Amino acid sequence: MSKKSKAKSENTETSAPLPKMKRRDFEKELYKLQVELTRLQAWTVATGARIIVVFEGRDTAGKGGVIGRIKQRVSPRVYRHVALPKPSDREKSQMYIQRYMAHFPAGGEIVLFDRSWYNRAGVERVMGFCTDEQYHRFMRVVPFVEREIIEDGIFLIKYFLDVSQEEQRRRFEARVTDPVKHWKLSPMDTESVRRWWDYTEAYQAMIEDTDSTYAPWYVVPADDKRRARLNLITHMLEQIPYKKEPLDLPKIPKAQRRPKGMSNDLMAQHVVPNRF
Repeated sequence: MSKKSKAKSENTETSAPLPKMKRRDFEKELYKLQVELTRLQAWTVATGARIIVVFEGRDTAGKGGVIGRIKQRVSPRVYRHVALPKPSDREKSQMYIQRYMAHFPAGGEIVLFDRSWYNRAGVERVMGFCTDEQYHRFMRVVPFVEREIIEDGIFLIKYFLDVSQEEQRRRFEARVTDPVKHWKLSPMDTESVRRWWDYTEAYQAMIEDTDSTYAPWYVVPADDKRRARLNLITHMLEQIPYKKEPLDLPKIPKAQRRPKGMSNDLMAQHVVPNRF
């Protein structure tokens, strides 16, 4: 078998669909990673490290879901989730990246950007919210800005979560039928279904022009949500040279004795009824 044929065979084997991961197995592996996330947290605080993780991706790709799993068992004062709304009139008059820089980490903080300054290369580009001149200027400037971020000592990790066209449609349909997901629907999001190829072209250009040795893009295949979350968190932990910090855990003291005549119940006029 030639090297070319062998490579093609290996790629075919790699792309074969995996069986669905059981929730029990997912939760078991996730817990292990969440333990490591708490260790990363302790190291970040102890060393004063500053970390930025950018989460970009197609609509429905699961950016919020993986951020939610990262934040599930850690301190919100260390891991900060930043998801900015559309810019105000004042922000529109500022340097484009300025409103994002206002949320950059101080020492001992990890900032998780749920979409980032790359909005300009994605939705703003496709939907015409910026001019061609603004877009091209952004694409020229952002590699230099990211180099300055890194040279200032900040860890910068960039992820792009990617889903197939069929999976995106399926997830949007699920949002229509599930009441707890209705808040995720907007005309702007659903427009991405119609303009799939416009977004594909924009994202291809974005990754090609802003991928660098110092701030590379990492694409995360995300049709399988559970595996995508585990793969991303595992990779993120591998990018930071954290160490397990010694913890001085407090001992639980004995409770003071109850004063004579004091009831153990709180005397309140309004109590939430037991309905479950």
